[in-house]
Amino acid sequence: MSAVRVTYSGLIALVLGLTTVVTGMLFILIITRNLSPDELGTWSLIGGLISYVIIIEPMISYWTTREIARDVESGKTAVFSSGIFSIIGFLIFLIIAFFVSEPTGTDDDILYFAAIMIPFIFVNRTLTSIALGWKPHVNSYAVIIFDIAKIPLAIIFIYFLDLGVIGVILSITIAYIPSILVLCSLLREKLQRNFNKNFLKSWLKRAWLPSYIKFPSVVVFDVLIFSIITGSVVGLAYWVSAFAIASVVGHSSQITKAVYPKLLSGGSDKFFEVNFIRLLYFAFLFTAISISFAKPALFILNPIYEVAVLVVVFLSLRTFLQTVGISFTNAMQGIEKVDLKESSVKSYLKSKLFYLPTIRLIRRVVYLSTLAISLLILIQFDTSQLDLIIAWSVILFIIEIPFTIYLFYLAKRNLSLSVDIITILKYLLISIGVFTAIHFMMEEFLEYDDKLINFFPNVLPFSVLGLIIYFGLTYLVDHKTRKLFKGIFLEINKIIIKRKK
Repeated sequence: MSAVRVTYSGLIALVLGLTTVVTGMLFILIITRNLSPDELGTWSLIGGLISYVIIIEPMISYWTTREIARDVESGKTAVFSSGIFSIIGFLIFLIIAFFVSEPTGTDDDILYFAAIMIPFIFVNRTLTSIALGWKPHVNSYAVIIFDIAKIPLAIIFIYFLDLGVIGVILSITIAYIPSILVLCSLLREKLQRNFNKNFLKSWLKRAWLPSYIKFPSVVVFDVLIFSIITGSVVGLAYWVSAFAIASVVGHSSQITKAVYPKLLSGGSDKFFEVNFIRLLYFAFLFTAISISFAKPALFILNPIYEVAVLVVVFLSLRTFLQTVGISFTNAMQGIEKVDLKESSVKSYLKSKLFYLPTIRLIRRVVYLSTLAISLLILIQFDTSQLDLIIAWSVILFIIEIPFTIYLFYLAKRNLSLSVDIITILKYLLISIGVFTAIHFMMEEFLEYDDKLINFFPNVLPFSVLGLIIYFGLTYLVDHKTRKLFKGIFLEINKIIIKRKK
């Protein structure tokens, strides 16, 4: 497993991740342009409800990644077990939908229909966990196929057939099929062994830990809290649109994709130190892009959501902090060895596998409590849906700050992490300077037109100009950037030579 190539896998994941930004935006564009705010809010609620049943899937996939990374052949057992667990998840979702539909004012038939996605999500996630432990870049291929498949399906079901939320559900569900087939094909070497009930027994015995680990990050309570307190899903439409723009920042984490399995297999934690600087290089860039292009991006999705610019700003900053924090967490869990031997529950409770999720759980409790109290107070003053959403994004951002700082402290204490302040400041100042200038140029010269065919070509030159200047300036003033570009060139050259042979 030491053969995991951190730079190679990271670069492939990043490049394909950027491609999925485009395909993902096309998909969300089809949705936001063809669904009413109420329908878009319903789709957001469905995503939140699905997270409640997904919590049982990591009981398998969490351990599978760690085992595959250490050459334990548990892949086939994991896939079959995931299929069984998905049936349980399907039934749980139907029960949750029954109780949630009335207080949120959503169509219960639509919620019930959404349950068809559960089995596909379970199997896809389990296959993804196998790839992460063996060849992380394989996940990138599956993701891009999934995202590309969604677009023609969305055009058929949402645009032409006008099926609304049902069309979105069908598009997502069917798009999982080619993605799963590609994963099965590329991972067939890890799916050869027969079903082994001992693996399943071991996972069930330790099922409490991955459920606890994933609970804070997987289960989406905030969407349900907002829907129930406000009695509407309309505000969620602004949230979905803003989140679609801010999520671009999260794609910078693709560069760190292979660090976790590399550390699991016994690689030096020096890999993390080098990779962390590369993460910040792209995270600063994507955050600056997300914020500076917030207004035109929202306008492209749908002009009625253009007023949610502030939401994009705070969500982008929060996503930046979250991305950095997750990189710390993954690295520290990657060096944890407690599961290499038969360990007691007490040993697990003392390990990083338990302590780090506890931090996330505390953060989640503080955040949800603050959100619920704030919403209950604000609705007493007849606060608009938009202002409630802005308040929500501010709370989410502020709560993230102290926890990210603490995770940084833990990472410094547990990993070889020497922070190169000069290099980080270069990236930060150049990203701020370049995209602040781009923002003012757009304010001065960009003309807004409701017709996408006219508006989008006007936006594109500004983004291209910003990227060229950012990459150019960082290349000129920073040797680490020059080294990164050289590494990219060498990887491309290796691929070309290999194909010629």
